[in-house]
Amino acid sequence: MNLRELQKIFESKGCSKIYAKKLSPNDNSKNQVYLGGSFEILNVFPVSSIVTKPAGEWKRERFKAKMKFSWIAEDKNIYPAPNSQLILYPKYPEVRFSGFLSGCENAPSELMTQRLADRILFISVTKDGNVIGYVASPVSIIAEEFERLEIKEETGVFKVLDLPQNANNKDRLVEELKRIHLLGWINSKRFDAEKKILPCNSPNCGGYTLEAELGITPNGFSEPDYLGWEIKQFGVKDFNKLDSRVITLMTPEPTDGFYKTHGTEAFIHKYGYNDKKGREGRRNFGGIYKVSQWHKSTNLKLELIGFDKNSNKIRDTDGMIALIDKDERIAASWDFASLLLHWNRKHNQACFVPSKSVKEPERKYLYGNKAILGTGTDFQIFLKEMTKGNVYYDPGIKIESISFQPKIKRRSQFRIKSKEIRNLYRSSEIISF
Repeated sequence: MNLRELQKIFESKGCSKIYAKKLSPNDNSKNQVYLGGSFEILNVFPVSSIVTKPAGEWKRERFKAKMKFSWIAEDKNIYPAPNSQLILYPKYPEVRFSGFLSGCENAPSELMTQRLADRILFISVTKDGNVIGYVASPVSIIAEEFERLEIKEETGVFKVLDLPQNANNKDRLVEELKRIHLLGWINSKRFDAEKKILPCNSPNCGGYTLEAELGITPNGFSEPDYLGWEIKQFGVKDFNKLDSRVITLMTPEPTDGFYKTHGTEAFIHKYGYNDKKGREGRRNFGGIYKVSQWHKSTNLKLELIGFDKNSNKIRDTDGMIALIDKDERIAASWDFASLLLHWNRKHNQACFVPSKSVKEPERKYLYGNKAILGTGTDFQIFLKEMTKGNVYYDPGIKIESISFQPKIKRRSQFRIKSKEIRNLYRSSEIISF
């Protein structure tokens, strides 16, 4: 098999990029394969679950991330490796690949069990969010052809090859955004799971309308929205002033604390407050929560437990973002393992698109001729920005009709001002079109 034949296999599975790493002798099934010195790789290769593993007598504290991985064999068929996983060592930090031979019917055991320099590992992500890989011998035709390539793009320890049918994805994205801008005002809409266009009447329809124009349908896995880019919309009053607005980064529900153990309604009654506009039968839990600052309406403060702000590293795999009350009880919390999944994959390449809106006589959106692009991130960068107060918790949780049929709205948001969004990425730019 030559390199072009290998590329065609990746292309047939809907892959857009191939990540290639020249393996060292230590990169084998016994010692695991080193994938980098940060958690950035989690934003490249999707994982299905993350669990914490405490330190033992011979083991270091770590996260284990399950990954749906399969090998491309020499017969050009795909063979699942069901025990594949990423091992994340937060105190270094370091990510390693393990379990990739166990349970696989036709694994490249001969190459991956020995200490052999200059093998080449090729990995990519399919359109279904699975990961497939191939390893080439250092004396193979593929290795020889790879050595002759001039590859400029890199992600961590990987060289990045754009597949021919998916090249220039950034240019294609910009062209689509320009097309949408030139459409002018667009009626508010959204896709359902079957790609049928439905009306959208709520205030947060700007994102749904943009996704519908881009042909993005809801999916059940953490893949980027469009051509490898996560698309986020944010409202503005002036397309020339992009630095003063608020962007929602993610909306995960708490994983523990009083909120989880007693339920949202009990949480609102305990820590919320009566509606400040005097609306009957309504109780709210809102406001802006920044690390180590008490909120006067709820008497709660936000804390990062298990994160060292001096080194900007996770020091405890059981760590969490937590809302703490005056009695030092946890009102609500989000464990780092679950947040890694939320941040993972979709945020490695992100495009933030400004919009204007009107709601009379019917809701419409106009999308700007500029966008903010960010590439390369890491969950520990997210936590670092929280310690600086740039990323904050901004919930919109409420209960209405308390005395009759209570209606509960759950909305846990982690947000950032648009002028700070560049701090979340190793590279960022504002593009005009």
